Amino acid sequence: MKHKQGRFKGFRGCQLYYQSWLPTQPSQAMIILVHGLGGHSGVFKNVVEYLVPQGYEVYAFDLRGHGRSPGQRGHINHWKEFREDLSAFLHYIRSQRTCCPLIIWGHSLGGTITLDYALRSPNDIQGLILSAPALSKINIARTKLVLGRMLSRTVPRFSLKLGIRNEYGSRDPEAIAAYTQDPLRHEYGSARLATEFFKTVNWIQSHASELKIPLLIMHGSSDRVTLPEGSRAFFQQVIFPDKEHREYEGNYHDLYIDNDYEEIFSDLITWLDQHLDQAEYCQPFSSFGLINPT
Repeated sequence: MKHKQGRFKGFRGCQLYYQSWLPTQPSQAMIILVHGLGGHSGVFKNVVEYLVPQGYEVYAFDLRGHGRSPGQRGHINHWKEFREDLSAFLHYIRSQRTCCPLIIWGHSLGGTITLDYALRSPNDIQGLILSAPALSKINIARTKLVLGRMLSRTVPRFSLKLGIRNEYGSRDPEAIAAYTQDPLRHEYGSARLATEFFKTVNWIQSHASELKIPLLIMHGSSDRVTLPEGSRAFFQQVIFPDKEHREYEGNYHDLYIDNDYEEIFSDLITWLDQHLDQAEYCQPFSSFGLINPT
């Protein structure tokens, strides 16, 4: 496995940090990971260790305001910043890897970002994976949400701790301990992020029937962060026949570090195999034009 890291230019020149993990043998596809609120590209260790040995290239970047990327923690001015950052990342990767099938996997808030992008720019995506996507109610105190809406126009950078308990992520105590001690994680969201998020979710819900990309949704039935009924409702609105929804009994929010993550990864590989059956293998490469992170 080859691990590389660097920076690319996001929306309006924002230097965003990213990582890639590449197999040494020919690969089947590129998997682009988009993390959730408070996370970063390094949270997907289990995903990387499972997918790369099976011949998948894995790429992830830190959203602006997250991880090693610049910006106020948990803040955006407009949702377009997330969308254009993802677009810039995909174009950057595509400039190096023109032939490989490209699958985007968005988790939690990353699922919202991914869906918004896919509905607007579907042409270069061969598949869409959503895990615990934030598509309806989220477990944040109503008073904080009301305050966010009130202050979005006048004090958009006003920020609060979201108050989502770490234990809601996984049933594995070791995973939660690592989660708690991770210095790159944060717990903040700004007033403007809140209003931009809800506006985007409403837009996604009203355009669900326009999605025409193979879709896999995975959600834990005991998710107390992004409630699973949001995934169910969105899935029912998608009319494109190549869609699959899996709800895992008893699982928590961060499926990739929960107790049953190997079962989930097995289902994921089955779905990938079905959708990449006719794809040609992509030859490995020795360089990727990376900039050393500062």
